[in-house]
Amino acid sequence: MGNDPGRCGNKVKNSESSRVNKPLTGIAFKVVSVAVFVAMSSLIKAAGPLPSGQIVFFRSLFAMPLILVFLGFNKELFTAFHTRRPLNHILRGTVGVTAMGLSFFALTRLPLPEAITLNYAQPLLVVVFSSIFLGETIRVFRWSAVVVGLIGVCIISWPKLTLFESGGGMANEEMLGVAAALIGAAVSACAMIVVRSLVHTERTATIVLWFSLTATVLSLFTYPFGWASLTMTQAALLIMAGCCGGLGQILMTEAYRYAEASTVAPFEYTSMILGIAVGFFVFGDVPTIHVLVGGLIVVGAGIFIIWREQRLGLERKAARKAAPSQP
Repeated sequence: MGNDPGRCGNKVKNSESSRVNKPLTGIAFKVVSVAVFVAMSSLIKAAGPLPSGQIVFFRSLFAMPLILVFLGFNKELFTAFHTRRPLNHILRGTVGVTAMGLSFFALTRLPLPEAITLNYAQPLLVVVFSSIFLGETIRVFRWSAVVVGLIGVCIISWPKLTLFESGGGMANEEMLGVAAALIGAAVSACAMIVVRSLVHTERTATIVLWFSLTATVLSLFTYPFGWASLTMTQAALLIMAGCCGGLGQILMTEAYRYAEASTVAPFEYTSMILGIAVGFFVFGDVPTIHVLVGGLIVVGAGIFIIWREQRLGLERKAARKAAPSQP
């Protein structure tokens, strides 16, 4: 998906000493990672409306081998297990699994472009929750972008949520899908807030590894609520989706190793183009005017927020350099 909750944290912490300044390489890794995550979403959608907890289990379990190999290659495997805040990681895992389950439920009930685009509400809600829970100062420019972006979200979701639309089972399924996507975006934003607190003491490798472990274990608790008997095709699709999830995390980690977050983050929105293309050619999903117009509004608001945060970061850095040193 556009904002798979399993990805939260990969781009948050990247030390200046470990970053290589190769922006084109970083952008290339980012675009490929987005394509891999869209492939993951497409595989999950192709598997059909399976229980969300079961999908989360496959997504998390089969991402693990690639992540472990990557951490071992970077000599971070053993240090990644060490943490001083296990309860915070479990909280992050619980919130992340909930968000992932909701987003996968939406994915199996909505056209692919719509499911991807609705997830763009997450970075908008991160701004709101950062103000509420972290006490960050959000000025009028970013608040305006959030409001405009949420208007775009309303444009996308209105045809499914409107009370004036009459429909049968399919319409109800899509209405539930939209509701799940929006709630999932809000829960995913909460997960991002937890990650922001973790990065002050935890390494990126630790956050990624602990999330994969906790997501795999926690998703097993959904088994008593009913898992479907999978066909060979469905099992293969879910296994490949899990592998794509792990590969996508690795590629995104590399993207932020080679370039600043503000440089590569806007390329997240290439998932909208890819989602529309895959949805049309693979699933026969034709994007509605609401999705196109609302999506462009949300993307524009998101890019403005990224740009504004970059400018504020530069201003804060300049202010620190200008400040006299303390005796």
